Amino acid sequence: MIDVLATISGMSISTPRHISQHSSELSLIKATKMMKVVAIKSRGTVQLIEIELSKAYLHTALRCKDSDSDSIYCLANAYLAVLYYTTGQYQTVIDHCTLVMRSQDHSPCSSHVVQGELLPKIDDDIDSVLGFAVFYQHIRRAALNHQQTQHVAVFSTEMFAHCLHNRCLSITQTSSNVELCRLGKCINNTHVFITDVLALKSVYHKFHYRPTTVRNSWQETLNATELNTSELVELL
Repeated sequence: MIDVLATISGMSISTPRHISQHSSELSLIKATKMMKVVAIKSRGTVQLIEIELSKAYLHTALRCKDSDSDSIYCLANAYLAVLYYTTGQYQTVIDHCTLVMRSQDHSPCSSHVVQGELLPKIDDDIDSVLGFAVFYQHIRRAALNHQQTQHVAVFSTEMFAHCLHNRCLSITQTSSNVELCRLGKCINNTHVFITDVLALKSVYHKFHYRPTTVRNSWQETLNATELNTSELVELL
């Protein structure tokens, strides 16, 4: 049904032959193709429908049996956090980012990074970071005669989850310096990109000039595989 709705919305989802029809990777590929379309569209009912369909594909990826055996679990949760941030559901963003941060081993995540081109318009700071990263790549090629074509407009999954998590905490006014300490310690255990460093700087800047309070009530983290389809139904 999700594939049918995606086709009706004008998105053709092709299926790679070498990937199992029931694998988490296939659902992740479908989600990223849909997100790429969402990223270049202006806000409207059709874009909101495509955002909900992207969420559905990501939740499908998390329901697959192989989702907990690789980095797709972390990447799917990171992209879900982005989409929920777009629709202003900040507590859900915090929950999905928490699932990424709780992952014990992030070494496989180096092969799956958060692609900047897939991110919709969510934050001026994120856009600025991606712009600086592209400019940085241009300088390396032009001024330093550096011919490496490696993409720089990407974020490491764990660092991106930490930054988005702290950003939402600053919005909801439920953060503390403990969160920043965790973010700082994360740097020592993660392969970071230039985008991670710039995003981290913007997070520290926001916290330094914004009063914060400590969250006292503990909330149970959501079940990441569950999808609330009420919003999609209403949009359709």
